[in-house]
Amino acid sequence: MGILAIRADERVKNVYFTEDKIGVDLMDGRTIAVPLVWYPKLLQATPEQRSKWEVCGGGYGIHWEEIDEDLSTEGMLRGAPAPRVSVMSS
Repeated sequence: MGILAIRADERVKNVYFTEDKIGVDLMDGRTIAVPLVWYPKLLQATPEQRSKWEVCGGGYGIHWEEIDEDLSTEGMLRGAPAPRVSVMSS
């Protein structure tokens, strides 16, 4: 009797946005949806800027050239928000 091995494929197939979430469809049929507030650059971007994404990192990353933002499916699956940037005063 054979065993059907289901293989995870975390490469990006599609990216979309709702009012408060970013969603990423993966090649294996799963969808990741995380709060948009986790990614301040995307939250502040216009819908047009958000729509200008491209797959990078061998298929495991998403890049927005215009707003200088990069996300990975690994980070999104781990539930990792963007690192907070602290501003130091002089």
